[in-house]
Amino acid sequence: MEIRNTPIEDVFELYPKVFNDARGYFLETYREDLLAEKGINTRWVQDNQSFSIAGTVRGLHFQHAPHAQAKLVRVITGKVYDVCVDLRKDSPTFGHCHGVILDSAQHNMLYVPEGFAHGFSVLEDAVFSYKCSNFYSKPSEGGIIWNDRQLDIDWKVGAPIISDKDLELPSLEEFKQQSGGGL
Repeated sequence: MEIRNTPIEDVFELYPKVFNDARGYFLETYREDLLAEKGINTRWVQDNQSFSIAGTVRGLHFQHAPHAQAKLVRVITGKVYDVCVDLRKDSPTFGHCHGVILDSAQHNMLYVPEGFAHGFSVLEDAVFSYKCSNFYSKPSEGGIIWNDRQLDIDWKVGAPIISDKDLELPSLEEFKQQSGGGL
């Protein structure tokens, strides 16, 4: 597995080695030892899976401490544009975004540490899967509005399908004021 650094510290793109033959393919989707070599010693406690139709945008979501979550995200089928936003209070990259196309043909993944908002847009109908380092807690959920002007994320979909809940999330600036400067 190749683990690539990104412009944001502690966020990594993962590209597993895929073994193809006439029967299909095989790959490892998780290797604790290889992640540990990059300083990622995350303990995973929950796996989630969703299906979304093309054009859907989900996010940008996070969990407040003490239920903050790191995530290891991938698509099983389809293609998404996956985005994380640094919300760590004293980070030099606070408010910076990193996006990558996760594609079931490539089997690539993204590691998103605690302290980040996360979301994705669906470029092709997709089954999305992710590991979480903490259990979901409804009272701890938070988010940033998907179309925040300051973030200026190109979601790569023409007519986004957004949940009512996601349409009511605060802007990055409102989040900064409400949180005292970040997570």
